Amino acid sequence: MTTTGSSGARWENPKAVNEALGGVGYLADEGIAAVVFLADRLGKPVLVEGPAGTGKTQLAKSVAEMTGSRLIRLQCYEGLDESKALYEWNYKKQLLRIQAEQVTQEGETWQELEEDIFSEPFLMPRPLLEAIRATDPVVLLIDEVDRVEVETEALLLEVLSDYQVSVPEMGTVEAAQIPLVFLTSNNTRELSEALKRRCLFLHLDYPSIEREREIVLTKVPDIEESLADQVVRTVKLIRALELKKAPSVSETLDWARTLVLLGVAHLDTATAKSTLNVLLKYRSDIERAAKELVAAEG
Repeated sequence: MTTTGSSGARWENPKAVNEALGGVGYLADEGIAAVVFLADRLGKPVLVEGPAGTGKTQLAKSVAEMTGSRLIRLQCYEGLDESKALYEWNYKKQLLRIQAEQVTQEGETWQELEEDIFSEPFLMPRPLLEAIRATDPVVLLIDEVDRVEVETEALLLEVLSDYQVSVPEMGTVEAAQIPLVFLTSNNTRELSEALKRRCLFLHLDYPSIEREREIVLTKVPDIEESLADQVVRTVKLIRALELKKAPSVSETLDWARTLVLLGVAHLDTATAKSTLNVLLKYRSDIERAAKELVAAEG
């Protein structure tokens, strides 16, 4: 059972989480549901690690949808700094305010003017501060945290430890509520032990054949069960190869939709080879997969 307010427990148990996720089209297993349930009860962030394309970002989006929360997303990248993650001042607006003071000659002291230009109307909140200050229910998604430098990771840890942000010119901004927080990582580098200790851990790998078949049947309702089975088994075979980029679940769905649109009832080798460009995005991967499909047929 989901609560409507921002305080108190949202769900009675992990089973309720699983059912709620299923209601918004995210097919979770018991482990995923249990971690989301505990994140809500303990007020702890969730670190979701695993290969690209396994549904890490979609989990946060689905939790936001099923709770009726606003999704605030911080997309991480190399070079992300405090001004883009926390806040920055609107320098152009501050300059205009100073120029206006000079023109009108109102006689304000510099201290009075400084207090004015470093106030709320001139503040530009970024995702972290926006999530901290939110009074409505929010889900904060810190996506691909493994892309940032160690210094920025320390900043994230500081915010997530106390759920507050210090703005020197205005004081400390404390969270009106503890948001549900999801950090995703593709394991491109090792995250700090301190950040890991702060979070609940969830590893998402590519789904089993049975679960991916269920996902395909749910998301591509026009597909025949036999074709869905062929699609996921072929994808499983291709993922086992040494590829630049293994096909994600969303690319499996794109491939399944493509085959349905083409009127394919049975996935033979020729059809699979001719449509691999929907599933794979590198020429070398397509060529390697095509060879494997021919070898498997033989």
